[in-house]
Parts: sequence; C-alpha cells; structure tokens
Amino acid sequence: MTSNRKAIVIGAGPGGLASAMLLAGEGYDVTVYEKQPYIGGRTSRLEFEGYAFDRGATFLMMPQLLEELFESVGRSLHQYVDLVELDPLYQLRFGETRMDATRNREVMKERIEELFPGNGEGYVRFMKEEKLKFDAIAPLLKRPISRITDYIRTDVVKALPKLNAFDTVYGRLSKYYNDERLKYAFTFQAKYLGMSPWECPGTFSILSYLEHEYGLFHPIGGVNAVCDAMAAVVQEYGGTVNTSTGVKKVLSQHGRANGVLLENGEKIEADHVVINADFATAASKLFEDGQLKKYTPEYISSRKYSCSTFMLYLGIDGAVDLPHHTVVFSEDYPKNVDEITRQGVLSADPSIYVHNPSALDPTLAPAGQSALYVLMPVPNLAGVSNWEDIQQEIRSSVLSRLEQEPELAGLSSRIRAEKMITPLDWQEQYHVYRGATFNLAHSLDQMMHRRPHNRFEELEHCWLVGGGTHPGSGLPTIWESARISVKLLMEQDVREGVKMAPRYSAQEVPVWK
Repeated sequence: MTSNRKAIVIGAGPGGLASAMLLAGEGYDVTVYEKQPYIGGRTSRLEFEGYAFDRGATFLMMPQLLEELFESVGRSLHQYVDLVELDPLYQLRFGETRMDATRNREVMKERIEELFPGNGEGYVRFMKEEKLKFDAIAPLLKRPISRITDYIRTDVVKALPKLNAFDTVYGRLSKYYNDERLKYAFTFQAKYLGMSPWECPGTFSILSYLEHEYGLFHPIGGVNAVCDAMAAVVQEYGGTVNTSTGVKKVLSQHGRANGVLLENGEKIEADHVVINADFATAASKLFEDGQLKKYTPEYISSRKYSCSTFMLYLGIDGAVDLPHHTVVFSEDYPKNVDEITRQGVLSADPSIYVHNPSALDPTLAPAGQSALYVLMPVPNLAGVSNWEDIQQEIRSSVLSRLEQEPELAGLSSRIRAEKMITPLDWQEQYHVYRGATFNLAHSLDQMMHRRPHNRFEELEHCWLVGGGTHPGSGLPTIWESARISVKLLMEQDVREGVKMAPRYSAQEVPVWK
C-alpha cells in the first residue's frame, strides 16, 4: 500500500542533507534538526566582517556524483550551483620547486619530465593502472558491506586483487616514481582521510587519480553552496530544515527507533531516524546506556581517529597572487607526517595548505580584498590538548612560515579580519570527537564491514550517514553513504509492505537505483 512515512535527520551536514533530499523526493515527510544556527556542518559557510569562507572542505571532485543525486529526485545540480573547473588543480611547493598539477595528461607529463626527469612514463602508468583499480572499487562504494558474507559477492571477489589493501599509498606511488617530491605530490591526498601515506592502505592511491582524471571544481560562493542547494530541494519537496535545534536523544521502543527527544524537551515521533552527527559523538551522547551494546564508551575511545587541523580564516587587504589551491610542503615531509599521525606532537617545520578563492570568486570578499583560508594538519586531541595556551604562538608561527613565500611577504600587516579554529574548538564548538576533523581513520581494521555500518545493527529503523560509516570520509564517499543508507531504508519499508509515492515527475527515472 502507499503510505506516509516520517523520517527525522539529525544533523544538516552534507550526508544528512543528501539523505533528506533523497527521502523528500521519494515521498517521505522529512524533518532535519541541526544543533548549529547554520547548515552544512564541517562543510558550512563562515562569514564575518564582509568576508565568507568554507569552514572545512574546499576540494570538490567528481561533480557527476552530485549531478546523479540531484537527477535522482528530478532536479538539476546546475539549477542551483555554478561550478567552475580549476586549472591548475593546485600548486605544490617543495622549497624552490613548484609544480602546477593539471588534468591535461600531455601537459602534465611534460611538466613532470621537466621538473623530475625520467618520471613522465610513470605518470602514464599511474593513470592507466589506477583507472583499472578505481573501476573495480567503484561498485563497492555504492552498496553496504555489513557482513563477512558480503565479501563473497562477485564484484568484491573481482575487486579484492586490485585493492592493494596490504600495501600503502606511499608504497603504491613508489612503483611509479623515483623522485620523493613527486611521490609526495600524489600521496598527500591521504591527508583527506587524516592519515599518513606511509600507513594509509594502498587502496586510496585512487584519490590522486580521481583529481587528475575528473578535475577539481569551485562552486561560486564556496563548497557550502552545495549544502544550500540540497536544503533548497528538501524544502521544495515539503521537508523542513530546523537550525539551532539540537537533538538530545534517539528514542526507541522494542529495539526500534521511533523518534527523538529535542534539547528543548519536545518529543518528535518518526518512522525512521537518520544520524549525520559526528559518529563518535553521536554514539557517545545520543543514546541511553545499554541502547547500543556494541558502541560502548570503551569501544569508542579505543578506535583510531584521524589527525586534526589548525585553521586561520583571514580577510586580506588587496589581491593575493596565489593559485586557488596551494600546498607548501615541509622540508622533511616524512618527519612532519610522522609527528602529526604517530608521535602526536606539533611540527617545528609544518606543511601548510592555502586556499585563495577570491581571485576566481568575487562574492567572498569586499571589492579589492581577499578571503584567504589557511590549514595546518596537526595531531588530534589525543596528542596535543593545551590549545588555549599555545594557539597564539601557533598562529604566529604559521604566519611567519607563510611570509617566507614571496607572494605572501608582509601578509600579517594586510590582515583586516580574522578567525581561528583549533582542534579544541572542533571538539567543543563543533562536536567533533577529539577534534579529529576527518573522522575515524581508514586503517584496514576500520574499513568496509569493520567500519560502523549504515544501519545500527542493534536498533531497527536507525541509520547512519557521513564520514564515520561505509564507505568513508571525504565528500564523494559521504554522499555515497547517503545513497546507500536511503536505499537500505526504503528496502526496509518495502519488506514491511510500505510503498512511497515519489514527489518528482513520474517521467524521471532515478539513476541511483
């Protein structure tokens, strides 16, 4: 029978909004509750004194995935978001050596040969072999892997020999290149997972392949514009997005989630609850003792978590002569990474990422000025926790390091507005467990069926989306987690005899099914 079903989504991050959009389009009555006064979570917009920034993610890849998500509910991404492709993808700086990466393969090969003689053919092999790996892996990113028996399915059996799971990202790149700097240029993407390329499973060498194959894009207004677009579709289909409305507890009866208790004391009933809050925070705080027997406090604290980030958002007087994305590598990059991820100490010689979108996007700063975003990877709070004492010292050292770059000389004197986020802020203000901005680490023992599943096994009708579940962190995989969880949710309803009436046009055929 056709029925009305109500779904509550906890958290208006990219995974929660994608889930809400898909559910609303499929005919569910959707209500999103977001604790913060804004949407987007770590992919939200930060505004002050006339400047605007992405709070977190600034790299947008694989727009075709987003296009599919919107098309699946009868909408076009491009009706809502203006995407501009970047060339170069980014500039990488190794001392005096600078490499502008591009998805133009002939040009990229020539640049590699010019800067790192003898490595051009390695790039050609990299693109060819990583494509084969990605083609094998892609189906595994589109469906749940919740049981050991999921590994005997045909697509998994075919993919396993290509996963390079027992190698490392650095090990994989060492098979293509003999120059250490060039290896770093194709392994630094392990930081997107908050991991060291010397420890990150070799599976994730596909990250740099995806950038070079599909390109990087900037949405006008910032990556947060994608979250705004999803929220708009939710509301067009009758859903509600509530900000400044925190959820205190997930309610359940007889082993089945049936609503939420808001922080204001109000109880809201629902047929499904979708959780997009930070996984460890949600498992620790959103459930009564004993409600989840697996995810105990001991279990949560024993997990491996990603590194964190120290952030500066700077309103700068005048233009900044830098590409859209710039990565300044430490002189001793292996030591820098080891200090962050294994030793849990701050590096005296850090690597720093600078985002300079104002040259491309005039909407982010007053005329004649720039919105400059600075990120330094640092240990999470299990390593360094005294940020209230050291934050100004770290700020000064970051600015001092940046001013060694010719284009940024005298940067401090040009700052007109400024905000800072430390790992402690990520935890206390943004509810990110241990300030681990990239969520659970992607070690072998925390991947696929060993990662928290898309449905809480112990609680029916309770679903998980975001970087803390399968297939993992990073925007493309977070959006895939939404597709997986929504499909599971709808299959559950079909088994219970419930059929929904989609709100998009009957002529539209959802491409995600």
